[in-house]
Amino acid sequence: MQNLLLFIDKVSTWIGQFFSWLIVALTVMISWEVFSRYVLDNPHAWAFDVMSMMYGSLFMMAGAYTLSKNGHVRGDVLYGFFPPRLQAWLDLILYILFFIPGVVALAYAGYGFAAESWAINEHSNITADGPPVYPFKTILPIAGAFLLAQGLVEIVRCIVCIKQGEWPKRGDDVDEVDVEKLKEMVNVKDEDIAKLDVLVTAAGKGTHK
Repeated sequence: MQNLLLFIDKVSTWIGQFFSWLIVALTVMISWEVFSRYVLDNPHAWAFDVMSMMYGSLFMMAGAYTLSKNGHVRGDVLYGFFPPRLQAWLDLILYILFFIPGVVALAYAGYGFAAESWAINEHSNITADGPPVYPFKTILPIAGAFLLAQGLVEIVRCIVCIKQGEWPKRGDDVDEVDVEKLKEMVNVKDEDIAKLDVLVTAAGKGTHK
């Protein structure tokens, strides 16, 4: 079971990392459009639509990745002080009452929007010759499906935590720096840091004399 959970974590991570490259493409495109508009006096009517669709695709496809890293916004004022079992019970109830219905609705409605968009060969109507919209709308059911799969993984994690009293392991990825773990890796103690601070302070005072 743990291997299956970690496998879905890896899939969500790979998808999130893949679509994160849209940030680079979006940055290049915005920079070029600004240069083209104000320096070359040659704006592109389709640029705004494409930028919006690129950002929307990134935002939607990052949902499962963020959930796999437990990175969505949560009110931690009280939650962080709760024991793991109570946290798991709260998460489980909220997943069942709100998350699952909402994501299922997203995937179902998104499929309908995408199917209709493909059927009518929909293009953006913001400009006279807008780019096609149906590839972007296809992202809706796909993102919903991946988010639902990751949500089911999180529900299983809640059940495991309720039974075992601790949260099961998540997949590894680039996280914020854990200072304590970093000090362990380089064999540095707090006393060593304090001594270094004293030496640096003394050296600084010496250079000012």
